[in-house]
Amino acid sequence: MNRRHFIRTSATFAAGTAFSSCRGTSGNPIHFEVHGPGDGLPLFLAFPLFASYAEIFGPEQAVVKEDFLERLTDRYRVLLADYPNVGRTNTPPPAEMTPDRVYSDLLSVADAAGFDRFAYCGHLWGAVNGLMLASRSDRVSALICGTWPPLGAPYADMLRGVELQLAEPPPHAMVILRDPGQYAQWHTFYLGMQDWDEEGAVAAITCPRLALIGSEVESAVAGIPLRLVERMREARPALEGMGWEVREIPGAETGAILDAEVMVPEMRRFFV
Repeated sequence: MNRRHFIRTSATFAAGTAFSSCRGTSGNPIHFEVHGPGDGLPLFLAFPLFASYAEIFGPEQAVVKEDFLERLTDRYRVLLADYPNVGRTNTPPPAEMTPDRVYSDLLSVADAAGFDRFAYCGHLWGAVNGLMLASRSDRVSALICGTWPPLGAPYADMLRGVELQLAEPPPHAMVILRDPGQYAQWHTFYLGMQDWDEEGAVAAITCPRLALIGSEVESAVAGIPLRLVERMREARPALEGMGWEVREIPGAETGAILDAEVMVPEMRRFFV
């Protein structure tokens, strides 16, 4: 049955903005917003940005989302979702948070937003999802895989780190999660990525594609360094041989992924 048969959407529209919800493939309501002109180029702006950003992180952080929208909505119709299971989106059982479920949920959101084909930009976990969407469907017109190496990615390290933190999730995770038990969704997800055919999937992506990372990015899980910059540099020759553009932003640290002044020029340059 076509995915669209599962969609149930209600929306209110004002000043070019749609506030909506849809049901994912297992019936879980997912909240999303669409901002910008109706004829703008569709852009799915994914994790770590959310529709209910200020509600999740506090009103003083509202400027993060607002800065991105202010710099993008003259040209793009921007889709933001409260995903994975944060903000106004309900929480499904953590054992259901498989890669297949995430892939299907995100396409359900795109369907409900009226995004048949769309550019996609995500960082870290959001970049992993972009790789899945672009390799398994023809819906992604252009992809920015941010702060995550498309090849040689640390899926095994992520799983090991999550396992070490299951009993006591880290404080930064609890900022967005509703209760400690929800953290187990990451175990489900990364366990499901262990047998992913990374090289085959990345080779299957044919849309314009950019691997983007700050030169000073540092990231770790449970004290395990992820070596994201080093891994990106190691993968660069193979990625460029597959037709990827690979770019390091000089001097940019991990926090730059939430800095519109740094990121939006990269997006506007790439998403023509």
